[in-house]
Amino acid sequence: MTNKELLERIVTAIDSKKAERIVALDIQNISFISDYFVIASADTSRQVKAIANELIDQLSQAGRAPLQIEGLSQGDWVLIDFGDIVVHLFTSEQRDYYKLEHLWSDAKTIDVSKWVTVEF
Repeated sequence: MTNKELLERIVTAIDSKKAERIVALDIQNISFISDYFVIASADTSRQVKAIANELIDQLSQAGRAPLQIEGLSQGDWVLIDFGDIVVHLFTSEQRDYYKLEHLWSDAKTIDVSKWVTVEF
């Protein structure tokens, strides 16, 4: 599975559990940490945990178990490391506080709109 395919699977998995404000950042040229960050949020820690568990389950079934998981027991900020892609799932309050998109503002934003469901 290529990184782009993995990125699409991650975005569709978290979208399937109603993650909000999904953003993918290409950090390849500005950091050695990873190639991409995916940032998303939900209103409650319970929903963040549900999104994280769904992502872990779906990717594990596809043969891409995470290398590291942090914060799942609390659910305010869950970090799931897939190596080339690191996923940050926040409660809305924590996301607004930490402002990762602002910290990584030099990163190129990847258009994920074709992978998410838009509800009206």
